[in-house]
Amino acid sequence: MLTVETRHAIDPATAKGLDTAGLRSHFHASGIFADREIRLVYTHYDRLILGGAVPGAGKLTLDHVKECGTPSILDRREMGILNIGDSGMVSAGGTDYTVNKGDVLYLGMGSGPVTFSGPGRFYILSAPAHRSCPSKLIRIEDARRVEMGSAETSNERVILQFLHPEVAESCQLLMGYTQFAPGSVWNTMPAHLHDRRMEAYLYFELGREQRVFHIMGQPDETRHIVMANEEAVISPPWSIHCGAGTGAYTFCWAMAGDNVDFTDMDMVAMGDLR
Repeated sequence: MLTVETRHAIDPATAKGLDTAGLRSHFHASGIFADREIRLVYTHYDRLILGGAVPGAGKLTLDHVKECGTPSILDRREMGILNIGDSGMVSAGGTDYTVNKGDVLYLGMGSGPVTFSGPGRFYILSAPAHRSCPSKLIRIEDARRVEMGSAETSNERVILQFLHPEVAESCQLLMGYTQFAPGSVWNTMPAHLHDRRMEAYLYFELGREQRVFHIMGQPDETRHIVMANEEAVISPPWSIHCGAGTGAYTFCWAMAGDNVDFTDMDMVAMGDLR
């Protein structure tokens, strides 16, 4: 019912020498949504955990995770949960939350075990926390909307910010997702770095035969990873994180690290990319 995979952090010099299989083994996460299972990836990049829970006709409870070293996962952590499926239920801290497709539930440190039920497909993100913030269900209409890009540059998009200082207080976890206008496929371009925070992407709402070419690496030493629907990718603090799809898609982004300043980015000039 619970599977946890550990990914250790590596430096850019090591990543530079990896082949396709090596890159995927360190940064690519597939198969995280499995019926009647919870599957997690525990990363050593700011100790972020990502994963999926698909309860189906039963219930799944996320409680003790050995890798966290605590009796329950949220004893010293916070969590963001995005539902990418049909409406489902999440129960934690004595409260039942009906989480519709596209909603995000924030659970503060100390919320106790987390139980998933119903036909939802729940994307889980968790980061260490040093203080408890109020748990909160954020509906799509309550998210902060930021419109960016243009059709001319194939990156017209809306950024929906859920775990953001202006929407819902968190300790260090930032989270939201980005949706594209018809005909736009480029995400996070022009590219940027933020050495103070790592990041993870989940690509979803992507057609079965479509793919996203996720670009990573240092600006002058880029690599790519081919992503299918409902697959995640880990972005180290030293790496850019951008990509382009062969069809329409949405991606969920999440960050953990030194601050919750969404605009704290080091922009990379297009001419500096190699």
